[in-house]
Amino acid sequence: MSWFELFAALISAWGVWLTARRRPWCWPVGLASVIAYAWIFIDAKLYSDALLQLAFAALIVYGWHRWLRHLGDDGRVRVAALPPKQAALHLSIGAIGAIALGAAMHRWTDAALPWLDAALTAFSLVAQWWQGRRHIAAWWLWIVVDVIYVGEYVYKSLLITSVLYAGFVVLAMIGARSWQRAREG
Repeated sequence: MSWFELFAALISAWGVWLTARRRPWCWPVGLASVIAYAWIFIDAKLYSDALLQLAFAALIVYGWHRWLRHLGDDGRVRVAALPPKQAALHLSIGAIGAIALGAAMHRWTDAALPWLDAALTAFSLVAQWWQGRRHIAAWWLWIVVDVIYVGEYVYKSLLITSVLYAGFVVLAMIGARSWQRAREG
């Protein structure tokens, strides 16, 4: 067992839990977790995942800034609707990004799972973008992506991380329900 991986997993779980609760502190906690996980993924030769952590760092800064401008009186972020045309556009961009990144990783690196890792990376970026923009749909996309990540991490023997991502699936379900209630109420 890697103590560093366990530490990163705990910090990541805390950040997602705070996000599900619509608390702005999720962003700095998330920043700490993506920095830690960048090192873990480089070591596992999951280069798309490592790049994803760097992209997450930029999106975290964006999301934090955006959330602070949309807080309710209770100190929690207000949920926003995602128009279907925007959702389709963002998912199309994710698919194009997955193909481009997968091709690059397959051709120019020794990545362990270049196509799968690239697809998960691209759609994780879409989900993170949606999270920063306060869309409930982010949770549904996270559920799909995280279920697949569990299998990838089991395959790569990152067992702590696979358990973490199984926990993320549960937290995403809780987040989707909580955000839906906030949107309705």
